[in-house]
Amino acid sequence: MDQAADAPAESGSPGGDPLRWALGWRRALLATGMFVYPFVSFIGVTQFSKGAAAFTGYAIGLAFCVVYAMAAVAFAQHSERRFWPLLAVLTVLFAAELPFARTQAFYLLAVIVSFLALTHPRRLPLVLGGAVALTLLVPWAVRPWHTGPGWLEAAMVAFTALVVRGYADLAGANQALLEARAEVARLASDAERNRIARDLHDLLGHSLTAITVKSNLARRLAEGGADRAVAEITEVERLSRQALGEVRAAVSGYREVTLPGELARGRELLRAAGVTADLPSAVDVVDPAHRELFGWVVREGLTNVVRHARATRCTVTLSAAEVEIVDDGVGGASGPGSGLTGLRERVAAAGGRVESGPAEPRGWRLRVTAGTAGSHGAGSGGVS
Repeated sequence: MDQAADAPAESGSPGGDPLRWALGWRRALLATGMFVYPFVSFIGVTQFSKGAAAFTGYAIGLAFCVVYAMAAVAFAQHSERRFWPLLAVLTVLFAAELPFARTQAFYLLAVIVSFLALTHPRRLPLVLGGAVALTLLVPWAVRPWHTGPGWLEAAMVAFTALVVRGYADLAGANQALLEARAEVARLASDAERNRIARDLHDLLGHSLTAITVKSNLARRLAEGGADRAVAEITEVERLSRQALGEVRAAVSGYREVTLPGELARGRELLRAAGVTADLPSAVDVVDPAHRELFGWVVREGLTNVVRHARATRCTVTLSAAEVEIVDDGVGGASGPGSGLTGLRERVAAAGGRVESGPAEPRGWRLRVTAGTAGSHGAGSGGVS
């Protein structure tokens, strides 16, 4: 027998359907095992029929085997157009076998009920009850058989149908498990792609902004003949190498962002951009558990000050569970963008919240509070 009739059609490719190869031999064994029942009916034919009657009984049994094989193939191919007529023929052959095999013919009924257990699981109690009642009453009602109710045959019909139904449920559960595993793998792949995209934005956004600012400064210094031009070009080279290393780290999943390091880099970036930097020189006040997160915040926040704010002054304030970046520029980016989205995701994963918006009397404020579950702050700018 096969799985439930409403199961998904199998792929012809071995690699396309793991369930086919995980359970295929079990299905084949179960389907082949059902041929035992027609052969049991042959014992009844041998016992109760002689001569031409015995020949007819054997012929009916063999016909049942052939039609059963055809029905099993139609069922496996989900071809209802062929399956139901074949099942009807099996029912007729079962009835025709009764005079020749008597009680042993009810083994054929077990095959028919097993098919119905797969195709109509919700009606199984009704179908099984009718089959068991028929198995008990017919031997008792047909007096020439000289026997009472077919208790053994009734138990066999019920047990076979329940085993087949249980197998179908197990196969369905395995199918659902494989689909769930595939979905988990897909989600993990999507999450990794999103992580790489977010990290590349956060890492390269800062480095490329610094390279742009310093390149512009070096050009202006070189035009004026200043000796600092060489130093600034050297710094651009260093930043380019650092950016390359950060890309490799992001793709490989290993990256190190520290709050002291980001404050040092940010101070240099603001200086090169001509922004007065009011940054803390120590991070001891920050909870060690939040320092890496705050490093990301400082990196993204200062990058956007240089990119978008056109500010003259920028202040970073730290506390045990909060970091605030305020500038006196014209405002943040024109839209939330991937930077703010990535920062919100990163902070949300740490159980914190992000707030961004205009500062008084002018400028922009980005505030991140760590370790406090809550909704993300509103605001459309500040991080691009």
